[in-house]
Amino acid sequence: MAPYFHLEWSSGTIENVMQWLSTIVDALIARHPDGDIVVSSGVSPSGTYHLGTLREVLTAEIIATEVRRRGRNARHLHIVDDLDVFRKVPANIPSEWDQYLGRPLIDVPAPGEGAASYADYFLNDLLDAAKQLHIEFEVVRSHEKYRSGFFVPAIEKALENVDTIRSILEEVSGRTLDEQWTPIQVIENGYVKNRQFVSIDTAQKTIVYIDKDGKEAVADYAHGNVTLSWRVDWPSRWALMGVQCEPFGRDHGTKGGSYDTGVRIVREVFAAEPPVPVPYNFINRVGDTKKMSKSAGNVVTAKELLTILPPEIVWFFLLRSSPDKLLFFGEGEPLMRLVDEFAELQAKTEKTVSDKLLLELCLHGVDEPTVSDVPFSHLVASYQAALRNVDTTLAVIGRTEYADVARDQAATIRKELRFIDHWLDTSAPEDVRFALRNQVDKAEFSDVELALFAGLAEKVAAAPVDADGSYFHTALYSLKEELALQPKDMFAALYRLLIGKQSGPRAGWFLSILPRDWLLARLKFEK
Repeated sequence: MAPYFHLEWSSGTIENVMQWLSTIVDALIARHPDGDIVVSSGVSPSGTYHLGTLREVLTAEIIATEVRRRGRNARHLHIVDDLDVFRKVPANIPSEWDQYLGRPLIDVPAPGEGAASYADYFLNDLLDAAKQLHIEFEVVRSHEKYRSGFFVPAIEKALENVDTIRSILEEVSGRTLDEQWTPIQVIENGYVKNRQFVSIDTAQKTIVYIDKDGKEAVADYAHGNVTLSWRVDWPSRWALMGVQCEPFGRDHGTKGGSYDTGVRIVREVFAAEPPVPVPYNFINRVGDTKKMSKSAGNVVTAKELLTILPPEIVWFFLLRSSPDKLLFFGEGEPLMRLVDEFAELQAKTEKTVSDKLLLELCLHGVDEPTVSDVPFSHLVASYQAALRNVDTTLAVIGRTEYADVARDQAATIRKELRFIDHWLDTSAPEDVRFALRNQVDKAEFSDVELALFAGLAEKVAAAPVDADGSYFHTALYSLKEELALQPKDMFAALYRLLIGKQSGPRAGWFLSILPRDWLLARLKFEK
């Protein structure tokens, strides 16, 4: 039988990018004209929740948001797979946690304070991020469902149909299963084990299985001591929870993968229909060829991300591309471009329908904007030139072409500077960071460089109060000709004098935003 259906959308422009969302929501509403629409996401709390993890959660959330925007009720169920096996100690966890390998994540001790278990320790970061990102999901804990008996019907149905499931898995995946294969796992002495199934007693809610010594043993399946293996557990959730749409990593959507086997299993074993599939691609760090990985530790954590970017920019990063596109994230130049692109979208006077939808979705739940119309690089340089003083920064911007913005969007700029401050401390590239030098020594500079500074001091003293970047740019280049200096040497000398570096912000503009008295004193070596 063919898969549920296949969706196609185009990558590229915002119009095409937003097509994927409309395509999915149109299909969902057409197939489910009445009642709630249930969208699901699911993540294992096996390590730090990161930007790659968020792609699944935010994709599910935005589908539910768009359904609600159209006047239908939608539920976003987030499944926490906390009965998953603790398979590998992540890079940021003490090595002694290897003693718990093989246990369910919910039964592994927390590697830090403030959490009841390993699973809770990492889940707490996602819950905090969800509040900041205005995510409205219902958290479903796998261990609670299994230990409360919720999965009893699915376990019984799976064990009644072992041969059917085996045939489906072998036929669809193209691999041969071991003769002792069964669709269950047993928690034995606190560890998750694959054990051969012998028989089931539905009245007592127990199974008989073969233990590690080859002897028959009994396990109670109504209280979480028996779980379904991944390829069976997934379609059982679709049936039990009525899931109608679900994003998942593209690896699950390959031919013969777990989505393909799930389609057959949910129909032929659990008598339900599979959800609309939304396979998504990975997110890599800029320069990396591999996806972000909890175990490898090459991640941008959800917690860290939301200290350097406001929620609307996180949404923008993910939503401006269709789910099938491989994304790259970088905390340096790519982040600066990302913020500026959002600001440009926000400031557009003639927005298309897709522009408006993208902006509305990025800002959903946001009471007040956090991104101003001042270019990010301009804000970063102004803030550092003002010695990271917010009031002084606003005054500095007030002397530039963005004076009106500084006046009208002062509250927004203040909020944006909080993110910039943390970004400068933790993530900004070295060539962006600077601080005005406290002291300088004439001996550091050549005679021609000292002549440059003296000539520039005269031009600064004669400059109009409202002199802008172009005035100082012209002043510098007139001195270049007079002193026969190469531009790169002239700028390098100036940056060394002001910030102790060989390069820095655009020189003319930078000179225009510096406090005039301070600049004169520095050029004359009085400060």
